Amino acid sequence: MTRILSYNILAGGYNLRAGGARRTDKIVAMIRSVQPDVVGLIEAIHPKMTQKPLVAEDIAEQLDMRLIPLNRPQHSHDYQTALLTRLPVVDIQFHSRPGILTKPLLEVSVEETNGQQLTVFVTHLSAAFSKGWAGNNIRRREVREILRIMATKEGKPHLLMGDFNSLAPGDHFQASALLGYIVQLDRTRQKYVHDGDGNPHLDFVVPQNLRFFNPLLRRIPGNRPLTALFDTAAALYAPRGSIRLLLDAGYQDCFRQMNPGVQTFTCPSAAPAGRIDYIFASPELAGRLASSTILTCADGVRGDEASDHLPVFAEFGLGSAIEKLDTHEQAVEAL
Repeated sequence: MTRILSYNILAGGYNLRAGGARRTDKIVAMIRSVQPDVVGLIEAIHPKMTQKPLVAEDIAEQLDMRLIPLNRPQHSHDYQTALLTRLPVVDIQFHSRPGILTKPLLEVSVEETNGQQLTVFVTHLSAAFSKGWAGNNIRRREVREILRIMATKEGKPHLLMGDFNSLAPGDHFQASALLGYIVQLDRTRQKYVHDGDGNPHLDFVVPQNLRFFNPLLRRIPGNRPLTALFDTAAALYAPRGSIRLLLDAGYQDCFRQMNPGVQTFTCPSAAPAGRIDYIFASPELAGRLASSTILTCADGVRGDEASDHLPVFAEFGLGSAIEKLDTHEQAVEAL
C-alpha cells in the first residue's frame, strides 16, 4: 500500500495569536496516526518565521521523513508548500508561472515499494474570495495550467493534492458556520497580529464594493431566519468551477469516490463549513484506490487544535485489479 496525506497546517505551524507558539506535536500526532508514505504540506513554511529549526523541519525529523520545500516562492510574503516522504525520491520539479499560477506547483516523483514510479503534485490555489467571481476565474485559470503541466504524465500514475479553496459540484456548504467563525475571529483579533496569522477576516472574504454589508453579516450568526437565507444564497454563489475542470479531465476525487453521498468538511476545522482540501488521482491511479477519509482527531488531539484545516487521507494498492487481470490473461495466452 502507498499512503498519501494532504494537510494545510496553517501559517507554517505557528500560532501567531499566542506569540508564535509552535503546533508541532499536535500536527505530528495527526499525521502519524495514519503512517503516511507521502505528505503534501500546505502553508508549510511561513515567510516571516525564520528561526531554525522551522516547524516543518521539526515535523520531518519527528516523523523520520525527508522534507522537500518549494524553495521558490513567487513573492516574499507567500507561504511555501512542501512535501514529506519516506519513499525514495526520483525527481523534483518546481513549476513557477507568474501571472498564471498564484503559487508555484511542486512536483515530486517517488518510487513505491514495488519499484513503480508515482508522481505527486502539490498545489495551493488562490483564495481571492474578496474578488467575487473573479476569484473563481483565477482558480480556473490555475487549474487549466496545472492540467497542462500534468498532461506530461498522461498514461502514468500521478496525483494532485492540496488546498483548492473551492467546493466540489454537489457538495454542501454551511456558509453560516464559516461566517460565524470569521466574525468570532474578528472579535478576538489582536491589533498586533498581522495578516500573516493565516486566519480569515471579513474584509478578506467580502468584496470591497459589498463591505457596507459587514454590519449585517455580523448579525447573521445566531439568527435562524437570516442563517437559512444566507446558506441558501451562498450555496448558489459558492465557487465550484475549478473542481469541475479536474473531474471533466478524468481525475478522480478520492474522498468522493470512496464515500459517495457522504457530506463532510475540511475547513474550518473548528466550525466545519466546506470541503476544500482534496486528493485527485489520475485514471491510471484511481483503480488502485483502496480507501480515503478525512481525519478529525488523532491520539487525543482534536483537528482544530492542530490546524484550521482537517487532513485528507488516501490509500492506494500497489496494483489495480485491471493490471492483475491483464497479467493473468497474458499468462493464460502464454500457455
